[in-house]
Amino acid sequence: MIIKKLLNDPADLVDEALEGLLLAHPGHFAASEQNPRVLVRRGGTPAGQVGIVTGGGSGHLPLFLGYVGPGLASAVAVGNVFSAQSSDAALAAVRAADSGCGVLVLIGNYTGDRLNFELAADLAEAEGRAVRIVRVADDVASAPPERAGDRRGVAGIVFAYSCVGAAAARGDSLEDVVAVAERTIAATRTMGVGLSATVLPTTGRPSFEIGADEMEIGIGIHGEPGRVRGPLRPADDIADDLLDSVLAELGLGAGSRAAVLVNGLGATSPEELYVLARRAHHRLSALGVEVHRTLVGEFATSMEMAGASISVLALDDELTALFDAPADSPLVPRSL
Repeated sequence: MIIKKLLNDPADLVDEALEGLLLAHPGHFAASEQNPRVLVRRGGTPAGQVGIVTGGGSGHLPLFLGYVGPGLASAVAVGNVFSAQSSDAALAAVRAADSGCGVLVLIGNYTGDRLNFELAADLAEAEGRAVRIVRVADDVASAPPERAGDRRGVAGIVFAYSCVGAAAARGDSLEDVVAVAERTIAATRTMGVGLSATVLPTTGRPSFEIGADEMEIGIGIHGEPGRVRGPLRPADDIADDLLDSVLAELGLGAGSRAAVLVNGLGATSPEELYVLARRAHHRLSALGVEVHRTLVGEFATSMEMAGASISVLALDDELTALFDAPADSPLVPRSL
């Protein structure tokens, strides 16, 4: 079955979407003069601040574009749908973000993103720029704990954007911003469930097959295989499955503090997401964990995939202050 989409030429989707975004939010975003696939924060990185760069494939809005702005990233390099940004775009984003205090590149743990940003970082360093790369690998379904560095980066990157952007905004050095990124990532875990497939604009067909009465626990945001496929179950049971995997690694208990992010994958109603948020709050409260804040909405999508993910960030006093610091983007459900 061909799935209908609001398109002109599918090959033009990303560039037309970028044009529309710039026209809709002219006071927030600006186009890079070096590369049309790079958008920057209007006004650039303030003097005296570390620049934050992110990037990746399209098809995941508000990720990655939505996390450019005050208290967040300085620039983003944009790839085609589910495809890494080019090394040229990555280099242009690093150049655009550098105000003289160095640049942190914060990306998901995917091969194409990593390789192209590594090449860009080498070229930028040859120009005399200080660049560090930190990869987010929060998806517990994609590798066991002993291979945590091989895990995919998914919605938990939102916590990292918030904390890292706040650290840069308060004037931390590049090394200190990197340390905040690494601490945030180490304290974040995510698990997701898929109910339907995403549809690539170039084909108009589902990217994988899943039964009308099935779900897949642990599915990736590009449709990568999960841990278990089986019959659809009640929302509380699904939330428990996701949280069991997440909480098993975070060591949260009585007196702990956490932030929760319930993320829709593109075709899940807000009502359903709030049902999951309710269960997550009850589970954490039963453990004696203080739920400091809960974010609910679409933060990292996969075109029109139905499903959701739950991310948990174990907070200490510093991460709490950073997470609560002001941030602004017109694309995220609420200010981070």
